[in-house]
Amino acid sequence: MSQDNVIRIFDTTLRDGEQAPSASMNVDEKLRIAHQLEKLNVDIMEAGFPIASDGDFEAVKKIAQTIKGCEIAGLCRANFKDIDRAWDALQYAGDRGRIHTFIATSDVHMQYKLKMSEDEVVERAVAAVRHAAAYTPNVEFSAEDAARSRLPFLARVVEAVIDAGARTVNIPDTVGYTIPSEFIKIITYLRENVPNIERTILSVHCHNDLGLAVANSLAAIEAGVRQVECTINGIGERAGNCSMEEVVMALNVRQDILPYKTNVDTRHIYPSSKLLSSITGIMVQPNKAIVGANAFAHEAGIHQHGVMMEKSTYEIMTPESIGLHQNKLVLGKHSGRHAFNQRLESLGYELKPEDLEKTFVRFKALADQKKEIFDEDLDAIVADEIIRAPEKFKLIQMNVTSGSFAAPTATVEMEINNKISKVAIIGDGPVDATFKAIKKLVKSKAKLLHFAVGAITGGTDAQGECTVRIEENGREVIGQGAHPDIIVASAKAYINALNRLETRKDTRQHATL
Repeated sequence: MSQDNVIRIFDTTLRDGEQAPSASMNVDEKLRIAHQLEKLNVDIMEAGFPIASDGDFEAVKKIAQTIKGCEIAGLCRANFKDIDRAWDALQYAGDRGRIHTFIATSDVHMQYKLKMSEDEVVERAVAAVRHAAAYTPNVEFSAEDAARSRLPFLARVVEAVIDAGARTVNIPDTVGYTIPSEFIKIITYLRENVPNIERTILSVHCHNDLGLAVANSLAAIEAGVRQVECTINGIGERAGNCSMEEVVMALNVRQDILPYKTNVDTRHIYPSSKLLSSITGIMVQPNKAIVGANAFAHEAGIHQHGVMMEKSTYEIMTPESIGLHQNKLVLGKHSGRHAFNQRLESLGYELKPEDLEKTFVRFKALADQKKEIFDEDLDAIVADEIIRAPEKFKLIQMNVTSGSFAAPTATVEMEINNKISKVAIIGDGPVDATFKAIKKLVKSKAKLLHFAVGAITGGTDAQGECTVRIEENGREVIGQGAHPDIIVASAKAYINALNRLETRKDTRQHATL
């Protein structure tokens, strides 16, 4: 298979993915994801939008300094200030640093958002690419809302930016509007009407508003595109982006009609999905392709019989191919640190010694309460102990009384800014009383939007997992907590959300493609 059939994977989980509501990440969390993307062996990772905030700049800079196996991209609008700021962060990656600049090309964007003529847009795009190319030859240009742009004008812009030095040209379906047959026509038109098209790599960036992001990306590949922009779990603005795991595994499984390959190490797909969910609190629905809990589950008798006879009857790929391993080593209260660490590594976690010790202590405490510890339990422990927002508010202890003859009362003791506070509150139920007590202690005005509880694994001794979504002054965050006692899990989730809210009070500017 020639290099012409290699599809470059441009992962934008850290930039466009982070723009999903409540998915904002701090620098350390971004670096964790970046290391996982390096394990996945994606070709390019878009580390952020450097001019958006000091935090985003520092994240891009730190990733550029740390990650060695991938190209590092930073997004910037088509102006010199954005580009200069992006290169200030990307320069540490050397020739692996990619400046990604964009401007809209559709009539609706030019008229209402940019308030610019066609000539002005072309002039701005060319100037931006030339300015970026003065820093590095690794320049990518995106025509925002390309799928709704008039093709002759889109072709004019593409030709101009290639002449100006764009090594990669991205054709985004910014609002998830197009369908596969139409997208093929767009890519084909550009390949036939842009005379210098062979001097660049064509890319696509598809959103999922109509559920067609992966289908459109695959169609674009067949039409000649050689880079796909995507995210882990399909996370992103509105309905999300093209799902990295879906497009990669589609190319992996259907080699018969899609004779292309990627450089992605698919064995790290499942751990990457779990890590992102742990960091953002955005869970994958059970029926999600490739990484959903039911993706390799069989309940119907005829399916179970078929799989027992021959797995390929109902499985078109193996769980092992995406890094999903069955429980071969049972973890329980007699397990030692070696077995515990080995299982964490198989799930994609590489913890510092002090973090490993904290999670091991938590694991032993849980193992005393339930017979067997499952992978999902370990994910919850790591998420709760390590991958969480900086703790301005900490739960010290709590007690709840409730019953058919007693008013539900929660007594909660917390550490707030290094000071211990305690309060007892009556509520409509044990969870309501708990949340009221916490809210009073931290003096929060946040509104509870969503509350969900569930068991992490099966059995009456399963850990309880709680997810809450809260909002204050237009900012929404998700919090998670896990504990054998569901009321304690609820309290931990609520406090986790409040801590996340504190980290987001420095609002950021976002850009969309």
